[in-house]
Amino acid sequence: MDATYLDYAATTPLREEVAAAMAPFASATFGNPSSVHRWGRAAYAALEAARAEAAEALGAKPAEIHFVRGGTESDNLALLGWCDAHAAGTAHPTLAISAVEHHAVLEAAESAGNRGAARVVVLPVSPDGEVDLDRVRLAVEKKPALVSVMWVNNETGMILPVPEIAAVVVAAGGTMHTDAAQTLGKVAVDVRDVPVHLLSATGHKLHGPKGTGLLFVREGTRLSPILHGGGQERGLRPGTQDVAGAVGLARALRLAVEERPLEAARLTGLRDRLASALPAAVPGLRINAGGAPRAPHVLSVGIPGVKDGGALLMALDIEGIAVSGGSACLSGAAKRSHVMAALYGAEDPYAAVRFSFGRATEPRDIDRAVEATARVAARLRTA
Repeated sequence: MDATYLDYAATTPLREEVAAAMAPFASATFGNPSSVHRWGRAAYAALEAARAEAAEALGAKPAEIHFVRGGTESDNLALLGWCDAHAAGTAHPTLAISAVEHHAVLEAAESAGNRGAARVVVLPVSPDGEVDLDRVRLAVEKKPALVSVMWVNNETGMILPVPEIAAVVVAAGGTMHTDAAQTLGKVAVDVRDVPVHLLSATGHKLHGPKGTGLLFVREGTRLSPILHGGGQERGLRPGTQDVAGAVGLARALRLAVEERPLEAARLTGLRDRLASALPAAVPGLRINAGGAPRAPHVLSVGIPGVKDGGALLMALDIEGIAVSGGSACLSGAAKRSHVMAALYGAEDPYAAVRFSFGRATEPRDIDRAVEATARVAARLRTA
């Protein structure tokens, strides 16, 4: 049986060009970039070249790019590092997040709230991807304030109005963070045009290496480290840097940004092909967040009459279609998606399926997915 991978929002295969760029740093150029000898200097030069490459792709300064160990760490450093840096005095900082954030942001905010490091505010999001800007203004009235809203939702693909929210936050004297893990290479991003102070990204969503990420920290933004033991990454992320990972992340990011105009258009065609065919094949199917602006690489649908979403995903896997119900970070968890609950309520009767596309996805993969989903949905609805 042919297998069709449609879970690129969970992770992506390493590009050949990225693997080739990383290869020298596993053996020949293996030095510690903090060492002063020639091996260390060579590693340091490669690390700084990667920093400059990533910065150029984002429209940032090299000194504003900090390499970390993935998107989850980047989110945690942004939120908890900001809270720690603004914890002086008796007033708790305000930390406002959207209701549909990745669990890295949700749980970092929960941790900050539980230990009294911040007053946490949750901003509702409509199924059309709307965030009430008046609520944002109200949230940042009590200073200091950090607002964290993801640019593209990882479960539905809906694009949230980050530029508009950032403008409100900055005008009110607050700090703005965005998780851009699903955004880069799919939606145009230039930090010279959008006034975010902090931006998180990860390599493995871009056909780069796993376990690598970055945090953009706009010059003048105050953060404290959340780990201790060294002065690397301008004192924000201690520990010997993964030079190969940084090189791979930077190269994957540059390629994704360069190719975005053509690749985004191609992926949009695939997404729309699926969005047109599925409702006819599965009666009653809902396009989740269908009224919102959406990224080109994700389509989330709700299938009525199927009580066990896990059984649906497994049945599709048996049919040779690899998809997910939402965030891969919660695979194996029995909990209902907080994103679907935030958009449609806790008792929403639809089983969610996320299809996501990448560089190797072809129209025939879409057609195969439609046929398999129709068969599986019909079988499970009558079971």
